[in-house]
Amino acid sequence: MTKLLGQVAKFGIVGVVATVLDFLILYILADLIGLHYLTAAALAFVAATLFNYAASMRYVFTSRFGEAEKRQELLLFVTLSVIGLGLNQVLMWLFVDQVALHYLVAKIAATVFVMAWNFISRKIWLEDKNAG
Repeated sequence: MTKLLGQVAKFGIVGVVATVLDFLILYILADLIGLHYLTAAALAFVAATLFNYAASMRYVFTSRFGEAEKRQELLLFVTLSVIGLGLNQVLMWLFVDQVALHYLVAKIAATVFVMAWNFISRKIWLEDKNAG
């Protein structure tokens, strides 16, 4: 249980940094550059996900894959992240276009759901169950 709590704390720190990066890029692309909020959200999500992969697999999760299998790990991480991106986009559209929230408020709500998906899916499919 202590290991899980430590892991959740590390996941939270990595997640906060990735979320700040996500929101910053979203704001720059949508408000300063003028991209449509969904395009900006997708690009920001991808950038934050790349950071999250590097940090999560280094500091949070003990990989079940050896060095020779890192491409497989990355492919699985990307697959799980694409599902997260789809969830993010649907929730952003729902909250902005259907509920009429500001896109940054919608992003906060979407982030809560996607963060839960990220932790649970990575814990199930990426972590070595025999580590620690």
